[in-house]
Amino acid sequence: MTELSAGKLWGIRRLADANGRFKMTAVDQRPPIKNYVKEQRKVDEASYEDVAAVKIVLTRELAPFSSAMLLDPHVAYPQAVEYVSPAQGLIATLEDSIFEETPRGRLSAEIDNWSVEKIKRSGADAVKVLAWYRPDAAPDICARQQAYVRKIGDECKRFDIPFVFELLVYPLPFEPNQTTDYIEHKGKHPDLVLKSVEVFAAPEFGIDVFKLESPVPAATIADPDKGDANEVTRTQELFDELGRLAGRPWVMLSAGAGMVEFKHVLRYAFNAGASGYLAGRAIWWPAFLKFPDLDAMTAELRASGVPYMAELGRLTDEAATPWFDNSAFGGSADLAGKGARFRNDYASFGE
Repeated sequence: MTELSAGKLWGIRRLADANGRFKMTAVDQRPPIKNYVKEQRKVDEASYEDVAAVKIVLTRELAPFSSAMLLDPHVAYPQAVEYVSPAQGLIATLEDSIFEETPRGRLSAEIDNWSVEKIKRSGADAVKVLAWYRPDAAPDICARQQAYVRKIGDECKRFDIPFVFELLVYPLPFEPNQTTDYIEHKGKHPDLVLKSVEVFAAPEFGIDVFKLESPVPAATIADPDKGDANEVTRTQELFDELGRLAGRPWVMLSAGAGMVEFKHVLRYAFNAGASGYLAGRAIWWPAFLKFPDLDAMTAELRASGVPYMAELGRLTDEAATPWFDNSAFGGSADLAGKGARFRNDYASFGE
């Protein structure tokens, strides 16, 4: 049994369904949505009103089928939080979508005028942060990224709120398949994903739930049922190692993967002990392509997005590991400081 502080325990429970599995939907995406809106409107900048309209539709239609929603503080929280039921979990984004690209690697930053404290005060149940990371980037870049994550982990500990941490591998300047979009790096090597997870699994970073990408490109992942047997075995071994290195509850991200490919990813991940998913574009991108026709978006979400979420939900129910059954908890997570002195000692939890 592992003990968790009151805020961490309650927050993680809020993100999961009643059986401890995560079925979380992300509508915090910024560049992918803004760029497509700009393209469709043929303008230099996507208007706040257009982006808000998109996020309202996505949240309104998909929140009822999610255990938790991930919202950004720019648009989704202020415009669409009313469509998230009080019975559901709420995650708020902290990282800025604008990062610094250097010849030696990428540097992440927090959204200006936003913080872990404000997320806690807003009523959210967890903080989500994405960090670009390459273990083979310049040592000073790696050190700065680690310091960035460590600081947020300390703040989440201070304010006793779960830290959901997302990692994405990216191409270094001299490599092919260059992209600054929030999509999977097509040329990534499994070791880059695994070594990154190994770094941030250290206790000093204070991560409670990992949001992880597939160790192999989702677009070429082997079908678990029909793929080459050796490739399927090798892929499963990589996912097994991903789960071992995470060492705590973890979920899969979609990173723009297609619907079929993301289901393949989840099957490998669930076999390896993952507790669910936190996904966005795999669920709603086909409907979003109907923009600016919001009625068509809504119809497509109901015709394809919602049924797809039902498929993911069934798969998660059947195969995902409840978060409290993760090996980190030994089958049970309990309240730290439970007893007569709880109110006296609570202030010292996490310090």
